[in-house]
Parts: sequence; C-alpha cells; structure tokens
Amino acid sequence: MSFSDLKKQSKLGSLTAKLVKEVEKLNSTSSSSDDRLWKPEVDKAGNGYAVIRFLPAPDGEELPWVKVYNHAFQGTGGWLIDNCLTSIGAKCPVCEANSLLWNSGSDANKEIARNRKRKLSYYSNIYVVKDPSNPDNEGKVFLFKYGKKIFDKIQAAMQPEFEDESPINPFDFWQGADFKLKIKKVAGYWNYDSSEFTAPSALLSDDEALEAIWKKEYSLAEFVSAEKFKSYEQLKTRLDTVLGKTAAKPVDESFEDEDDYRAPSVPEDLSSELKNLSSSSLSDDEDDDALSYFQSLVDA
Repeated sequence: MSFSDLKKQSKLGSLTAKLVKEVEKLNSTSSSSDDRLWKPEVDKAGNGYAVIRFLPAPDGEELPWVKVYNHAFQGTGGWLIDNCLTSIGAKCPVCEANSLLWNSGSDANKEIARNRKRKLSYYSNIYVVKDPSNPDNEGKVFLFKYGKKIFDKIQAAMQPEFEDESPINPFDFWQGADFKLKIKKVAGYWNYDSSEFTAPSALLSDDEALEAIWKKEYSLAEFVSAEKFKSYEQLKTRLDTVLGKTAAKPVDESFEDEDDYRAPSVPEDLSSELKNLSSSSLSDDEDDDALSYFQSLVDA
C-alpha cells in the first residue's frame, strides 16, 4: 500500500472499519534492552506524563499493533520467561499444564495456575509528541509495549459507548488523536485509568513529513516470527526443568541469550518488569481471558 492509498483510506474510513473488525476478532478469541522501545518514566511519587501518537501499520503490514502472550514465573528450577505459543496459534505446554491445575478442583492448584498464566502485551509504533522526562525523545518514532488497559482505551475510541461520541481511528495520521499517557501509582503498581485521547487532529500538516515518519516505523511482524518462539518440545523441556521435574543443565556462558531463561537470578530491571506483570497487577478481565483459555483446552 502506497502512502497516497493510506491517505485515501483515511478519508474513506475503511481503515477504521478494518481495525474495528480486528478488535472484535481479538475479543472473540479467548532480556536485553531494546533502544527502539520507548518507556515512560515516573517521578518518586510514581506519577508520570507523556503525549504520544499511535502510528499506522508499517509499510507491508496489515495491522498497527501485534498481540503477544508470554509466561514469566519462578519454580524450584529457576525462571521460565518465554513467549507463549498461543501468540501464533499453536499449542503451549505451559497453558496445558495450567489447564490441568485449574480444572483439578483444588483451590491451591488454581492459585498456582494464576501465578503461571500467560500475560498479554501489545506492540505498536508511536511518535513521541511530548516526553518531559526525556525531551530528546520528542519528534522521534519508537516501538511501544503496552497492556490491556491501554488497548481498551484504543478500542473505546474506535467503538465509543455512547451515541453522542464519534468513533476515531487512533492510528490515523490525519484523523487520529494524540494520547495523553497519565500514570499513577496505585497499590504499588502503575495505573493508566486517567489516560485519554485528545480531540482528533492531523499529527502534522505536511504530508511529506508524515510520510518520512511512516517510513521510520519498525516491523511489528517480527514479534510473532518463528524465531521469537521456542518449539513445543523446547518449551516443555524448559517447563519441566523450572518445575524441578528434570535436572537443570549448566549454563553455557557462550550463549548471550541464555540468562533470561536459565540463570537462577534475574537482573534488577527485569525483576521490576516481572513485578508489573504479576497476577496482583492484572485486571479481572485479564484473569478471565487467561483462565477461560485453560478451560477451553479441556473442552476442546
């Protein structure tokens, strides 16, 4: 799709309709640092603020977001931190094990399943409009990793609840809207409830500048490419090791990516992220999404 086609679809509203269908489809189906990723910062009180703009799908890709599930929990044999194979429509041994626990009838087993359940993340390209903590980021394109709470706000913008509200496509250059990201610390976790979209407006008035931004976007498809996932057998072997069913193999220091899933300790920055992914920070909706999946494995 050319840039002119992108603008034409914006005027026709066809992109918005297409994205709404994808949202409905999502709802009906139940590490080392990356300098491409933008992360908001908070002050000592746990408050943060920034203004970002969600960008259209990268050239050659269909959607402006990608949805990824992962597992992150600790067992007697260390940490399991891996992408969940359900992200690419495949069977996942961790989810299957969780399903057995959930349907055992034991409250204790259900609690274990909650702690090991898959966590949901989305990735999109964004343009940073305002970043008071890091002004150098302003006017640049980044990848943004976010959760269900923010995606719900995107969905609400495309499918407003009330008749007096007009739907918008937040990912549109011309008829989209800036997103005011407001972070508060609630019960020890980041809370995004106060975040909101502004009134619709063009990101910039110059189409050439917009096209330049579009061409700087990063691929989203890479997050669900085959090399991002272990095979079923590899993940099952890792799960057995973490649960203490097999002896852990010595860590081979020649593999730079081994620390994330074989070493017994977790770096401080990763530990902080895991805290934000813990079950106590997830909404009831996210619990329902993950746990209903366990049930579906048994019913299938």
